[in-house]
Amino acid sequence: MAARDDRAAQLAEFAITLPLLVCFVVGIFDFSSAFTLKQKLTNVARDAARDAAGDPSNDLSSPNLSIPASVLDAFQVVDNYFIANNLNDCGVTATGSPTGLTWTFSSNKNGCTPPGLTIIINRGYYFPASQTPTPSATCVSQAPGGTNTPVIVATCVSIQYAYPWRFGRVASLLGRTDTLPNQITGTGVALNEN
Repeated sequence: MAARDDRAAQLAEFAITLPLLVCFVVGIFDFSSAFTLKQKLTNVARDAARDAAGDPSNDLSSPNLSIPASVLDAFQVVDNYFIANNLNDCGVTATGSPTGLTWTFSSNKNGCTPPGLTIIINRGYYFPASQTPTPSATCVSQAPGGTNTPVIVATCVSIQYAYPWRFGRVASLLGRTDTLPNQITGTGVALNEN
């Protein structure tokens, strides 16, 4: 009689802890996938920024080019990385209009979850030489501190990529309604060589 009571208690304990166990397992896989994607995006953003920063900057003032070669180089580094690593590039194409020295390429095609893929390339990114602030996800330049403050001109590349979290749906089984960010961003900056 005591053995039946123990089995019933074990079954009840398992039934109670199963949702929590599933939540932990899905959370571990989901957060590790998100962290890995963040690392990949940051690495390719740095590579793209380095590639564009090594190109001559005289193509930025050419009125005949819709997209300067240095910006196109950075874009191709990102797009080729996505294709080579079997990541959906969301059908992004090298078309876009600049805002100053910043080009933004966006797409939400090819089955990407909203907001899709956004690549921002700022060839005139500057920040004060006395500090190294973390670049923003939009690659907006830091304002110079004054006329005597030396300014470093660099290239900033930001990649914002949609990430469909599975953890939120599993956490809802436990009554949680946390909202996770709908995209992961990787940013890289490299000093312009020319």
